[in-house]
Amino acid sequence: MPQLIAPDVRVHASFLAAMDEARAEGHGGPDDDSTAGLSLRAYGDTWQDPAVFAQYVARMRLTHGPRSILQYDVECTTLWYVDGDAYLGRLAIRHRLTEAWLRDGHIGYDVRPGARGRGHATAMLRAALPLAARLGVDPALITCDTDNAASRRVIEACGGVRDEGGEDDGVLRYWTPTGAGSHTGRTLPTVDKG
Repeated sequence: MPQLIAPDVRVHASFLAAMDEARAEGHGGPDDDSTAGLSLRAYGDTWQDPAVFAQYVARMRLTHGPRSILQYDVECTTLWYVDGDAYLGRLAIRHRLTEAWLRDGHIGYDVRPGARGRGHATAMLRAALPLAARLGVDPALITCDTDNAASRRVIEACGGVRDEGGEDDGVLRYWTPTGAGSHTGRTLPTVDKG
């Protein structure tokens, strides 16, 4: 049964296959600022080496501090969605927002191309919401591109309420409850300036 886990070297072969799928989909180019794109540019084929992959996994398991490789400037918990040794996707929970992260929100996720359309994104996000609550994120700001109907359905299925004033540069913002007592549909909170 699929589950969220801390990044783990046991999914090495499946992770490499997922990154090949991402490349085939066009990720990794100079204008790709997605997590997959940034990672592909930084690591490329060096992930083939088990020692390099182990270093990458160790870096992804960190939950605090800046991650220059992915340009995080806030504390972030990275989780992988796996089924046994099969890598299905990744999810990041940013513990707070800065102005720079308003476009991407508290939670970002992606499912490998070969595993899409099977409910994994909804299950992954639904499983992550209580974890976000334990990190003090409630409600969570989750965003998607206006033309990403699949992601809109995922966020709405997990309780996301669209922030009507929150469309900016082709991005929709949703407030999603993570725990008891959460409220949604509010304006953007005060964010850290630094």
